[in-house]
This record gives sequence, C-alpha cells and structure tokens, in this order.
Amino acid sequence: MIKDQKISIIGAGIGGLATALALRLRGADVQVFEQAEALGEVGAGLQISPNGLAVLKALGVGPQFRALGVRAKAVDLCDYRQGRLVCRLDLARYVPELEYSFIHRADLAQLLYEACLAKGVEFEFSQTVIDVGGSDAPQITTQSGLSCAPDFVVGADGVKSGMRRVLGNESAPRFSGQVAWRAIVPNICNHPDHAMVHMAPRRHMVSYPLRDRSGVNLVLVQERSQWAEEGWAQRDDPHNVHAAFADFGGMAKLLLSGLDTVHLWGLFLHPVASCWGQGQMALVGDAAHPTLPFLAQGATMALEDAWVLAHSLDTQRPLKERLTAYQARRKPRAERAVRTAAGNAWKYHISAPPLRWAAHSSMRIIASTAPRRLLGQFDWLYRHDVTMHGG
Repeated sequence: MIKDQKISIIGAGIGGLATALALRLRGADVQVFEQAEALGEVGAGLQISPNGLAVLKALGVGPQFRALGVRAKAVDLCDYRQGRLVCRLDLARYVPELEYSFIHRADLAQLLYEACLAKGVEFEFSQTVIDVGGSDAPQITTQSGLSCAPDFVVGADGVKSGMRRVLGNESAPRFSGQVAWRAIVPNICNHPDHAMVHMAPRRHMVSYPLRDRSGVNLVLVQERSQWAEEGWAQRDDPHNVHAAFADFGGMAKLLLSGLDTVHLWGLFLHPVASCWGQGQMALVGDAAHPTLPFLAQGATMALEDAWVLAHSLDTQRPLKERLTAYQARRKPRAERAVRTAAGNAWKYHISAPPLRWAAHSSMRIIASTAPRRLLGQFDWLYRHDVTMHGG
C-alpha cells in the first residue's frame, strides 16, 4: 500500500502532474520537483483521445477538462495545393460514444496542477535535481542544496530523463530524418472543430482549434537531412516555415499567413525503456517511452502511465512484484504505440504523383464505403480504458 508513503516526483509536466494526483488520491504524501520557476505557456496544442479522457475522468477532472477543451468532430485529410478534401473521418457520426478533444498543453497542466494543490500535493519550483542516489536508497539532491530521502521516486523528467539512465536504460537516440515546427496562430478562417491534415510530398501540416476556437494549433513536419535539436525550446524564423510550405494553398495558406512565433524541434527515434522500475524508483511518460507525434499519443500515454503506476503500487505485494506488474501492463502497449507512430508519417508524405493519386483514391473509397472499418483500426488504442482493470 502507498498510504502515507513519501513519494517524490521529478518533473511537473503532464505525466508528473497526473502521477502526483493519482498517487495523492490513494493517500500518498507527494512532493513534486520542477526546474522551472512556475508552470507557464510551455508547448502548444494536444490531442487527447478517449483513452486519455478515461484517466482524466477517473482523476476527478473530467468536467474541468471538457470546459477547457474543444471536442473534435472529424478528421479531414486534405491535399496541400488547394486544400481539396481527400476524405473525412466523421467522428461525431460514426463513433459518437468516443470523445476526442483538443486542448492547450498549458491549460491541461494548470488544470492538473490546481487539482493537485486542492488535494495537498507539495511543489518545489526552481529546483533542478542533480542526484537521486541509488534505486534501492533514493536520496534527492537539488542544485540549490535541497535534500530529501523519500520512500519512492518517480521519474517524469521527459525525453532527456536522468532517471532513465539511473535505471540502466542507456540508449542513443537516432534522428528520424524529420523536423517539426509548432505554432499557434489566430483563427482567421473559422477553422472547423476538426483535425485537418494537409498532405504534401515529404511534408504535412496538422491544424486544429484551441481555446474557445480563438486560436489554431499548427504542427508542420518536413523530411530533411539537416537535423535540429530535440525539444521545444528552439525558436526559428517564420520565413523558414514559409519557404518550406510556400506551395500550400487553401486554408493552410491562410493559416500560415498568421505565423508570428514558431518553435522547431528535431524528431528522434528512441527505444522504449527496457527497465521501467527498480528498487524504489519508476518512470512515466517520455522518460519511459519518447514517441514521434504522428499518433498524437504522447500526453495520453503519460496519463495512462500515471494511473497504472498508482494502481500497481497500491497493493500489499512486495515492491519488486508491483513494479514488475507495472512494466508488464505498460511496456507492450507503449511499444506498439511508439512503433505505430513511427510508421505513420509516410502515409502523408507520398511524393510520386501516380502513387499519391492511388493512395488518395484508396483513402476516399474506404472512407466512403467502410468508414467504421477505417476508424476501427485503432480500437486497440482508443477504446482501451486503463482505469477499468488497472491497465
């Protein structure tokens, strides 16, 4: 059991905040260390699919999430030149029981943070953790000199996780040959409540509305050999985006005209961690399974991790067995999600005109004749509810 256990979490991203709340709801004494001075406008839009919403509802923040998010009605696949619709996956019509939503990352983080505060989770901001000791005897030390010896430590410290290495997961990331820009632009085109994928040779752009539809989130992906730093902190010149996507027309062109601030990050392939928990430590989110954005599951997988870790720890079994159960429940599913995401981008990037025509024709026919079949290919992902059976 974890009631009254002192648990420290490194990182106050979506995974860290959700884990803090899940553990606190089960009675743990939770402290979160975050290197930033405060939560801020970090990142951009997120797509939260039904499997993520299931966790948010179980954490008691479902109504707040629905109030902040925009419910997706459809997914539109469009040709880049004039924005011609190739096919539409009508979520509202064919899977009305499933809720897909768009939300700003900062809004979801703030929602979870406020829920944590209301339940008594403690936060230590401006605290960069420089040492966690050994997995069997954790001792957290921060750059400012703060020190504590918790009963258990959770690494929610992201794609460049130090905790991942502490648990023996040494691996060199490999550049995927793709970079992405992220931006939020004014909604000057009355963007529908759809995720729109604008497909082009070796490039694509995803757009969807945020924050009462006042803004539109853009993710622009380009295949190229010149790599960029991994992470969201690197600002780039909007002229580079305009040059790379100059031939886009229709709504995409209109949205791109509103570009002001853009961030560039390199997309890297990482293996899923081989060890998710050992001794008195465990990993969640990107620390365990960094993924490419082509399945929109990064935040949702972190939400699932949070619930399953808390559920796995809250038993009378020996700690080693609890951590083994956590990894057994999560690792195969995360591996499948990471593998699926890595294999998705090419579908939007076909270059040869005959192949593009054939692929678009096939999408159009399947979407019109067997839409439920097309949507059902991801039932293993979206219809899975970790809160029902602990994972």
